[in-house]
Amino acid sequence: MNRIQKFFTQIKGLLVHRFFQVLLFIMLGLFAYGLMFSNVKPERVQVELFKPAEQTIRSTKTVEDTYKTEQEKEEISKQVADVYSLKKEYAKNKVDLISSIFDSAIEVNKETDPDEDHKEDEDKKETVKTDAQKVSILKEKLTDEVNKNIEESVFLALVQADEDELKIAKDSTITAVNNVMSSRIAASDVENAKKKVVEELGYMSISGDMKKASTSLARTAIIQNVFFDKDKTEEQRRKAVESVEPIRILQGQIIVEENQLVDRDVYRQLELAGFLSTESTIYPYIGLLLFIFLTFAAFYYYFYYSVSKKDNKYNQLLIFSLVFILSMATMKTVSILADLKNSNLEYIFPGAMAAMLIKILLNDRLAVAMIILLGSYGTIIFNGDTPGNLDFSMGLYIIFGGLTAIIILSRPNFKSKVLVAGLLLSLINMAFVFSLIFIMDSHYTRMEYLYYASAAIGSGVGAAVLTMGLLPFFEAGFGILSSIKLIELANPNHPLLRKILIEAPGTYHHSVMVANLAESACEAIGSNGLLARVGSYYHDIGKTKRPHFFIENQMSEENPHDRLQPETSRDIIISHAVDGGEMLRSHKFPKEIVDIAEQHHGTTLLKFFYHKAKKQDEATLEAAYRYPGPRALMKEVAVIGIADSVEAAVRSMKHPTPEKIEELVSFIIQDRISDGQFDECDITMRELSIVKHSLCESLNGIFHSRIEYPEPDKLGQKVKE
Repeated sequence: MNRIQKFFTQIKGLLVHRFFQVLLFIMLGLFAYGLMFSNVKPERVQVELFKPAEQTIRSTKTVEDTYKTEQEKEEISKQVADVYSLKKEYAKNKVDLISSIFDSAIEVNKETDPDEDHKEDEDKKETVKTDAQKVSILKEKLTDEVNKNIEESVFLALVQADEDELKIAKDSTITAVNNVMSSRIAASDVENAKKKVVEELGYMSISGDMKKASTSLARTAIIQNVFFDKDKTEEQRRKAVESVEPIRILQGQIIVEENQLVDRDVYRQLELAGFLSTESTIYPYIGLLLFIFLTFAAFYYYFYYSVSKKDNKYNQLLIFSLVFILSMATMKTVSILADLKNSNLEYIFPGAMAAMLIKILLNDRLAVAMIILLGSYGTIIFNGDTPGNLDFSMGLYIIFGGLTAIIILSRPNFKSKVLVAGLLLSLINMAFVFSLIFIMDSHYTRMEYLYYASAAIGSGVGAAVLTMGLLPFFEAGFGILSSIKLIELANPNHPLLRKILIEAPGTYHHSVMVANLAESACEAIGSNGLLARVGSYYHDIGKTKRPHFFIENQMSEENPHDRLQPETSRDIIISHAVDGGEMLRSHKFPKEIVDIAEQHHGTTLLKFFYHKAKKQDEATLEAAYRYPGPRALMKEVAVIGIADSVEAAVRSMKHPTPEKIEELVSFIIQDRISDGQFDECDITMRELSIVKHSLCESLNGIFHSRIEYPEPDKLGQKVKE
């Protein structure tokens, strides 16, 4: 493990230079390009017309089948019926014509028939017009075209009828013609329409000649009023053609099955899909290269500009790279096995492993970014080696599983139960797979459903098992203090914790109290509460060398410092921070825990012994009575240092009240600020205010007011009474 750690340390040393950072991203991009190259390489197939296909061929892209689209348009166009328009004005014209004929006849009769007064006046005798003359006068009032279409018998009947009879015939004829001409009359329906008008006039109560004349006029008026409308027909056909959706060969669609005869239609589709083209194309390679460049450019920007601490940046970069390489290699292996077995084995891919590792080792943001990256690349790698095809369902499966794992591990107590999280993830994976199957309306046998369920469960459990197996290597190789490692160190059965409990029980109780205070305060400002708790457990481990020289372990014994010189007491008290760091290093504790033991006092002054020495010798230097430090470098160390002082000070108070506690906490924090103890730590004044509020709340809960019970003898006396 030491060799691995040294190897990674050397690599981190190279990554200080931007050249090697860029080189690392280029190598990762080339690695990804190499794995996905076969998935975008244009496929060439050997097929011959009218011979069986040697393999099942799927379309690699979506293309329009223009031939079938045109066929469909022609078929739809033929199905559109001719449009015939009704000429409504024809009915009005014919009604007006009939009306004019009858009106003309009435006028002729008035003009040619002298009234009774004229007949009796012998001086003004007029010659009565004959019927032939009347017919001639009537024809003059009408046009030649109208006269040509009307029989002579009709004219004769019109001039022979009286005015009342003509009016009755006029009304009846107009009504009948209007009724019949208002309906649609095609060329083939004209004769039937004429019969219909004759039937309507059959009930007219007028003389026989006039009735025949009206019937003849009505038959003449009935003509075709529905005609083929070329413009509207073309418009309807155009709309029908435009409504035809282009017929496409869809990406992933099977064009020809294995051993299926390649007829002309299949051959044409293969040609459209580009399988018969002899020209090589570089567009898929350029597209893949551009896609990889965009993704890694984004990650380079994040690592270069977003991560502030250099050592943390290089650790994150290396861990991210290793997890990416491992996940991509696993993904490619699973896809190859799935293609060889011609099954949906890809659902067993433990994509959530990457999210779990990054979540535990680094942070949530990088875990989310990693799983989105893997999901995107998964759509290409799991395309069944069909160039141009993207398996979006598999990409969704990877992303959904990874995000679910991140959410599960974000819950309290789940970081120490990765296997339990994997089992829960398996159930969610199974539900997601079935949701995809049902959405796509796929139909499978019971055994196939069981297979999918097993693959989803295997994916979740496999991710958890791989995560637990790989975590120790990453922790050892990069010196990372993971949550799982912290929980192991927090076990009360740990040898060093048992040592504190047995040899310095007062210190153990003090450490537990500090742990409670520091954890709450760190969580309140968004720092690592678990690290603060575990670090608090061990921060005073150095006191186990001389436990009785510390007041919390003296019980009711005499204080040995009363007999010692201030210099000796100073050395004993200060040494517990140095001794604690050495003890933790000897037990190979993580650096963060060692730092807490050494830095929790910073360079603060031992005021009691300094003032005691000052009384003995005015020349005593203040620097001689300060802890060697260093000062707090992490927020967690700063909070633990405050909690350590506050807990000891409050415990020494006789009657702590909320007001006194708040005043004491404020004083300790202000004293450390003025002493410059936070100058090397990035904790802010706002965060210190939050820490103060959290400590006061916790201390008020611990040192709350209690009921003052009577003394035992008084209690017995009251009972007797």
